[in-house]
Amino acid sequence: MILETLEAERAEFTRRTGWSFRPEGLCKGDVCVPAPDVAGERIDVRAVAERLGMPLVHDEEAGLWCLGPEAGGRALTTVQAPDLTLPDAGGAEFRLSSLRGRKVLLVAWASW
Repeated sequence: MILETLEAERAEFTRRTGWSFRPEGLCKGDVCVPAPDVAGERIDVRAVAERLGMPLVHDEEAGLWCLGPEAGGRALTTVQAPDLTLPDAGGAEFRLSSLRGRKVLLVAWASW
C-alpha cells in the first residue's frame, strides 16, 4: 500500500489490505489482533503496521510511504539488501554493491 501520509481512511485501509476493524480488533479471516486506539474514520498507519507486524518504509525523496504485507515476524529490518555476487550474462562477476545509493528492483524467480 503506497501512502503520501501516515494517516488513512479505515475503509481504504480495509479495501487495500484485507484487514477490517471490528469490536474484537483488526481482523482478516479467522485472525484477529488487538487494534490500537482508533477514533473516527482515520487511522494511524504506523500504529497499525506495528500491531500487525507489517513493514513500513519511507522514501524521503519521493515523499511516499510503503506499507508491506503482514510478514509473520519475518519482515526485513532494513531496506538495504545484503551484498550479492552473481555472474552477469557474459559470465563476469557482478556485485550488487556496485549499485549502492541507487534504487534497485530485485526480481526472483524459481521454477518449482
